[in-house]
Amino acid sequence: MDLLNLLLNQGGGQAVRQLGNNFGLDENQTASVLSNLLPALGQGLARNASTQGGLDSLLGALMGGQHQRYLEDPSNLSQQDTINDGNGILGHILGSKDVSRQLAQQTSERTGIGADILKKMLPMVATLAMGALSRQTASARQTPGASAADGLSGILGQFLDSDRDGSIMDDVLGMASRFFKK
Repeated sequence: MDLLNLLLNQGGGQAVRQLGNNFGLDENQTASVLSNLLPALGQGLARNASTQGGLDSLLGALMGGQHQRYLEDPSNLSQQDTINDGNGILGHILGSKDVSRQLAQQTSERTGIGADILKKMLPMVATLAMGALSRQTASARQTPGASAADGLSGILGQFLDSDRDGSIMDDVLGMASRFFKK
């Protein structure tokens, strides 16, 4: 299951409804925002996970960060601690506030929802994404013979396998070659 569907289906959509309610958006508008933001966040996570030590760092954050609490009690989304956590997540995933601003602007152009609202939503969306990934990781760990990384491979693999050939190795090598050409 992809990251968007994990969030949309979690708790009957309660987290998505709460996120939208925080900004006066209906479920369709919120789902549109998520469908535009999550691919960029997923690509950032996948890119970070493909670096040396990146996967271990991500797994450590997912297993120790208690991110599932945002899914379990979405009323926490608008609290300052959640926003601070989300901004920290965005810093790791996107690298800078400029990238976050650009993402908000691009999403605004696609959805018709103001960039100012999207800038405020981004930290909350990041915490929800980490919550969904954390839940997926925990679920995989409970499957006999599976590792925590197995829970992430399907979700993050969809962002790395850009040519959809079933292998992420050529995509990782492509990223590495682009990196070294700079």
